[in-house]
Amino acid sequence: MTFVQLVECRTRQFEEMDRLMDRWVAATEGRRTATHSLVGRDHSDRDHYVEIIEFPSFEKAMENSNLPETDRIFQEIVALCDEMPTFTDLDVVRDEQLNKATARRFFEDVAVDGDLDLLDELFLPGYRDHDIGKAEKTTTGPAELRRDVEFWRGAFDFDFTLHRQICEGDQVATHWTWTGTHQGDFMGVQPTGREAAMDGVTVFRFEDGRIAEGWWTYDLLGLLRQLGAVDLRSVP
Repeated sequence: MTFVQLVECRTRQFEEMDRLMDRWVAATEGRRTATHSLVGRDHSDRDHYVEIIEFPSFEKAMENSNLPETDRIFQEIVALCDEMPTFTDLDVVRDEQLNKATARRFFEDVAVDGDLDLLDELFLPGYRDHDIGKAEKTTTGPAELRRDVEFWRGAFDFDFTLHRQICEGDQVATHWTWTGTHQGDFMGVQPTGREAAMDGVTVFRFEDGRIAEGWWTYDLLGLLRQLGAVDLRSVP
Protein backbone atom coordinates (compact mmCIF):
# COMPACT_ATOMS: atom_id res chain seq x y z
CA MET A 1 0.00 0.00 0.00
CA THR A 2 1.48 3.37 -1.01
CA PHE A 3 -1.47 5.79 -1.24
CA VAL A 4 -4.94 6.09 0.31
CA GLN A 5 -7.81 8.51 0.10
CA LEU A 6 -9.89 9.29 3.17
CA VAL A 7 -13.45 10.34 2.28
CA GLU A 8 -15.77 11.64 5.01
CA CYS A 9 -19.45 12.40 4.67
CA ARG A 10 -22.65 12.77 6.65
CA THR A 11 -25.83 11.05 5.49
CA ARG A 12 -29.05 9.52 6.77
CA GLN A 13 -29.45 7.55 3.54
CA PHE A 14 -26.55 5.11 3.73
CA GLU A 15 -28.55 2.18 2.30
CA GLU A 16 -29.03 4.06 -0.96
CA MET A 17 -25.40 5.19 -0.90
CA ASP A 18 -24.35 1.57 -0.42
CA ARG A 19 -26.30 0.61 -3.56
CA LEU A 20 -24.55 3.38 -5.50
CA MET A 21 -21.18 2.03 -4.40
CA ASP A 22 -22.17 -1.41 -5.71
CA ARG A 23 -23.14 0.19 -9.03
CA TRP A 24 -19.74 1.89 -9.25
CA VAL A 25 -17.91 -1.39 -8.62
CA ALA A 26 -19.89 -3.09 -11.40
CA ALA A 27 -19.57 -0.18 -13.84
CA THR A 28 -15.79 0.15 -13.48
CA GLU A 29 -14.93 -3.56 -13.67
CA GLY A 30 -11.58 -4.01 -15.44
CA ARG A 31 -10.76 -0.27 -15.46
CA ARG A 32 -10.75 0.95 -11.87
CA THR A 33 -7.38 1.38 -10.15
CA ALA A 34 -8.66 1.25 -6.55
CA THR A 35 -7.53 -2.01 -4.92
CA HIS A 36 -9.33 -1.92 -1.56
CA SER A 37 -12.21 0.04 -0.06
CA LEU A 38 -13.30 0.07 3.58
CA VAL A 39 -16.31 2.01 4.88
CA GLY A 40 -16.86 2.69 8.57
CA ARG A 41 -19.58 4.43 10.56
CA ASP A 42 -18.65 6.66 13.46
CA HIS A 43 -19.54 4.75 16.63
CA SER A 44 -20.53 7.95 18.45
CA ASP A 45 -22.15 9.73 15.48
CA ARG A 46 -24.33 7.38 13.44
CA ASP A 47 -24.68 9.77 10.46
CA HIS A 48 -20.90 10.18 10.05
CA TYR A 49 -19.24 7.80 7.56
CA VAL A 50 -15.62 7.40 6.57
CA GLU A 51 -14.36 5.52 3.51
CA ILE A 52 -10.71 4.53 3.15
CA ILE A 53 -9.72 3.73 -0.45
CA GLU A 54 -6.38 2.13 -1.28
CA PHE A 55 -4.42 2.75 -4.50
CA PRO A 56 -0.99 1.68 -5.80
CA SER A 57 -0.02 5.37 -6.20
CA PHE A 58 -1.32 8.95 -6.29
CA GLU A 59 -1.26 8.84 -10.09
CA LYS A 60 -3.46 5.72 -10.12
CA ALA A 61 -5.87 7.45 -7.74
CA MET A 62 -6.18 10.34 -10.20
CA GLU A 63 -6.85 7.87 -13.04
CA ASN A 64 -9.63 6.38 -10.93
CA SER A 65 -11.13 9.83 -10.23
CA ASN A 66 -11.14 10.64 -13.95
CA LEU A 67 -13.28 7.65 -14.90
CA PRO A 68 -16.65 8.98 -16.15
CA GLU A 69 -18.50 6.47 -13.97
CA THR A 70 -16.66 7.76 -10.90
CA ASP A 71 -17.76 11.35 -11.51
CA ARG A 72 -21.35 10.41 -12.38
CA ILE A 73 -21.94 8.17 -9.38
CA PHE A 74 -20.09 10.56 -7.05
CA GLN A 75 -22.57 13.31 -7.98
CA GLU A 76 -25.41 10.96 -7.05
CA ILE A 77 -23.70 10.20 -3.74
CA VAL A 78 -23.28 13.92 -3.01
CA ALA A 79 -27.04 14.34 -3.43
CA LEU A 80 -27.56 11.86 -0.58
CA CYS A 81 -25.21 13.69 1.80
CA ASP A 82 -26.12 16.38 4.31
CA GLU A 83 -23.05 18.36 3.20
CA MET A 84 -20.21 18.10 0.68
CA PRO A 85 -17.93 15.10 1.39
CA THR A 86 -14.34 15.93 2.30
CA PHE A 87 -11.24 14.25 0.85
CA THR A 88 -7.84 13.72 2.44
CA ASP A 89 -5.00 12.35 0.28
CA LEU A 90 -2.46 10.32 2.25
CA ASP A 91 0.97 9.03 1.22
CA VAL A 92 1.45 5.89 3.32
CA VAL A 93 4.59 6.16 5.47
CA ARG A 94 4.01 3.06 7.60
CA ASP A 95 1.96 -0.04 6.81
CA GLU A 96 2.39 -2.74 9.43
CA GLN A 97 0.33 -5.91 9.37
CA LEU A 98 0.79 -7.19 12.92
CA ASN A 99 -0.54 -10.69 12.26
CA LYS A 100 1.82 -10.98 9.29
CA ALA A 101 4.75 -10.22 11.58
CA THR A 102 3.63 -12.91 14.04
CA ALA A 103 3.37 -15.49 11.25
CA ARG A 104 6.86 -14.56 10.08
CA ARG A 105 8.21 -15.06 13.60
CA PHE A 106 7.06 -18.68 13.52
CA PHE A 107 9.00 -19.46 10.36
CA GLU A 108 12.12 -17.48 11.21
CA ASP A 109 12.45 -17.65 15.01
CA VAL A 110 10.77 -20.95 15.84
CA ALA A 111 11.21 -23.26 12.84
CA VAL A 112 14.61 -22.08 11.59
CA ASP A 113 16.27 -20.71 14.74
CA GLY A 114 14.73 -23.29 17.07
CA ASP A 115 13.29 -20.95 19.73
CA LEU A 116 10.57 -23.40 20.74
CA ASP A 117 9.67 -21.44 23.88
CA LEU A 118 8.06 -18.87 21.57
CA LEU A 119 5.32 -21.34 20.66
CA ASP A 120 3.33 -20.57 23.82
CA GLU A 121 3.62 -16.86 23.06
CA LEU A 122 2.60 -17.08 19.40
CA PHE A 123 -0.09 -19.82 19.55
CA LEU A 124 -3.28 -20.20 21.57
CA PRO A 125 -3.50 -23.23 23.92
CA GLY A 126 -6.29 -24.67 21.76
CA TYR A 127 -4.44 -24.19 18.49
CA ARG A 128 -5.71 -26.56 15.75
CA ASP A 129 -3.25 -27.71 13.10
CA HIS A 130 -4.27 -29.19 9.72
CA ASP A 131 -1.31 -30.80 7.95
CA ILE A 132 -1.51 -32.86 4.73
CA GLY A 133 1.75 -34.60 5.64
CA LYS A 134 0.46 -36.23 8.83
CA ALA A 135 -1.56 -39.40 9.26
CA GLU A 136 -3.76 -37.57 11.76
CA LYS A 137 -4.78 -34.58 9.63
CA THR A 138 -5.88 -32.39 12.55
CA THR A 139 -4.00 -32.03 15.84
CA THR A 140 -4.48 -29.67 18.75
CA GLY A 141 -2.20 -27.59 20.95
CA PRO A 142 1.28 -26.01 20.84
CA ALA A 143 2.80 -29.14 22.41
CA GLU A 144 1.90 -31.15 19.31
CA LEU A 145 3.31 -28.38 17.13
CA ARG A 146 6.49 -28.43 19.20
CA ARG A 147 6.90 -32.14 18.43
CA ASP A 148 6.41 -31.42 14.72
CA VAL A 149 9.09 -28.73 14.72
CA GLU A 150 11.48 -30.96 16.66
CA PHE A 151 10.81 -33.78 14.16
CA TRP A 152 11.65 -31.61 11.14
CA ARG A 153 14.67 -30.02 12.83
CA GLY A 154 15.96 -33.49 13.75
CA ALA A 155 15.62 -34.73 10.18
CA PHE A 156 16.94 -31.69 8.30
CA ASP A 157 19.18 -28.67 8.56
CA PHE A 158 16.78 -26.31 6.81
CA ASP A 159 15.77 -22.76 6.03
CA PHE A 160 12.62 -20.99 4.79
CA THR A 161 12.42 -18.34 2.09
CA LEU A 162 9.18 -16.40 2.51
CA HIS A 163 8.14 -15.12 -0.91
CA ARG A 164 4.91 -13.32 -0.07
CA GLN A 165 2.34 -12.92 2.68
CA ILE A 166 -1.29 -12.01 2.06
CA CYS A 167 -3.48 -10.77 4.91
CA GLU A 168 -7.27 -10.78 4.87
CA GLY A 169 -9.29 -10.26 8.00
CA ASP A 170 -8.03 -12.59 10.72
CA GLN A 171 -6.01 -14.79 8.34
CA VAL A 172 -2.50 -14.64 6.91
CA ALA A 173 -1.39 -16.79 3.96
CA THR A 174 2.35 -17.29 3.51
CA HIS A 175 3.90 -18.70 0.31
CA TRP A 176 7.28 -20.21 1.12
CA THR A 177 10.13 -22.32 -0.22
CA TRP A 178 11.78 -24.73 2.18
CA THR A 179 15.34 -25.93 1.52
CA GLY A 180 17.13 -28.49 3.67
CA THR A 181 19.89 -31.06 3.98
CA HIS A 182 18.74 -34.53 5.02
CA GLN A 183 20.66 -35.42 8.19
CA GLY A 184 18.30 -37.57 10.28
CA ASP A 185 15.50 -40.14 10.04
CA PHE A 186 12.55 -38.76 8.09
CA MET A 187 9.40 -40.86 7.83
CA GLY A 188 11.51 -44.03 7.85
CA VAL A 189 14.07 -42.70 5.35
CA GLN A 190 17.54 -42.83 6.86
CA PRO A 191 19.91 -39.84 6.42
CA THR A 192 21.08 -39.41 2.84
CA GLY A 193 22.97 -36.12 3.06
CA ARG A 194 20.98 -34.95 0.04
CA GLU A 195 19.83 -31.38 -0.40
CA ALA A 196 16.15 -30.92 -1.17
CA ALA A 197 13.61 -28.14 -1.69
CA MET A 198 9.85 -27.81 -1.80
CA ASP A 199 7.24 -25.07 -2.10
CA GLY A 200 4.26 -24.68 0.19
CA VAL A 201 1.55 -22.40 1.51
CA THR A 202 0.56 -21.97 5.15
CA VAL A 203 -2.63 -20.18 6.23
CA PHE A 204 -2.82 -19.05 9.86
CA ARG A 205 -6.04 -17.84 11.49
CA PHE A 206 -5.62 -15.43 14.41
CA GLU A 207 -7.60 -14.72 17.57
CA ASP A 208 -6.62 -11.98 20.02
CA GLY A 209 -3.21 -11.55 18.43
CA ARG A 210 -2.22 -15.23 18.58
CA ILE A 211 -2.46 -18.06 16.06
CA ALA A 212 -5.59 -20.16 16.60
CA GLU A 213 -5.56 -22.45 13.56
CA GLY A 214 -3.24 -23.40 10.72
CA TRP A 215 -3.48 -25.16 7.35
CA TRP A 216 -0.35 -26.56 5.66
CA THR A 217 -0.10 -27.48 1.98
CA TYR A 218 3.27 -28.53 0.53
CA ASP A 219 4.93 -30.89 -1.95
CA LEU A 220 5.69 -33.82 0.35
CA LEU A 221 5.74 -36.28 -2.56
CA GLY A 222 8.34 -34.17 -4.34
CA LEU A 223 10.46 -34.06 -1.19
CA LEU A 224 10.39 -37.86 -0.83
CA ARG A 225 11.33 -38.20 -4.49
CA GLN A 226 14.36 -35.94 -3.95
CA LEU A 227 15.42 -38.16 -1.04
CA GLY A 228 15.20 -41.24 -3.27
CA ALA A 229 12.29 -42.69 -1.29
CA VAL A 230 9.76 -42.49 -4.13
CA ASP A 231 10.19 -43.22 -7.84
CA LEU A 232 7.59 -41.08 -9.61
CA ARG A 233 7.84 -43.32 -12.65
CA SER A 234 5.99 -45.95 -10.61
CA VAL A 235 3.21 -43.54 -9.58
CA PRO A 236 0.17 -43.79 -11.89
